[in-house]
Amino acid sequence: MPRLIDISPPLSPRSAVWPGDVPFQQDYALRIDQGANLDLSSITTTVHVGAHTDGPSHYAAGAPGIGERSLDLYYGPCQVLTAHVARGARIQPGDLGGRIRAPRVLLRTGTFPDPERFDTDFAALSPALVHHLAERGVRLVGIDTPSVDPFESKALESHQAIHQHDMAILEGIVLDGVPDGLYTLIALPLRIPGADASPVRAVLVAEE
Repeated sequence: MPRLIDISPPLSPRSAVWPGDVPFQQDYALRIDQGANLDLSSITTTVHVGAHTDGPSHYAAGAPGIGERSLDLYYGPCQVLTAHVARGARIQPGDLGGRIRAPRVLLRTGTFPDPERFDTDFAALSPALVHHLAERGVRLVGIDTPSVDPFESKALESHQAIHQHDMAILEGIVLDGVPDGLYTLIALPLRIPGADASPVRAVLVAEE
């Protein structure tokens, strides 16, 4: 039987979001414990909360939103790889702990260990790595940090390199305890037309 591995952090008011972005909040209109016949709640949050997929419109004017992206990008064979880098570094092709063997690559850096605490010195991708992955047929790149670019970056060079190759982005995943290797990725975005991102329930399917 296949085994499902959840690589999404829990969402709650404690979830760390990009400084200045909208934090997660859940409000209840009705509560069973207050005499109602059911629970009924709503949420307010940035679409970049937790495990999420960026839409091209997030970093390129006139580009499609996440609701217009093909779901094929976010489902299929993937590879988890450890990137041997220091905090704050940009990952180079030589930092990968293995060769590319799947069209979706998820990188473990270990530089953003607590999803409830926003540290700004997380590792990110280098444009050279993006080009390296694209040349090997990679369609989606994921990372266990809030962004594929460093916190201080305004030019968003790696986002732009990803846009150049029409690749997909998965950020904010949790790969603790997940061995390097091959899996099936399921990380489907919500169908929000024109949105710059969408939260996802990112899951790896491991064959026993």
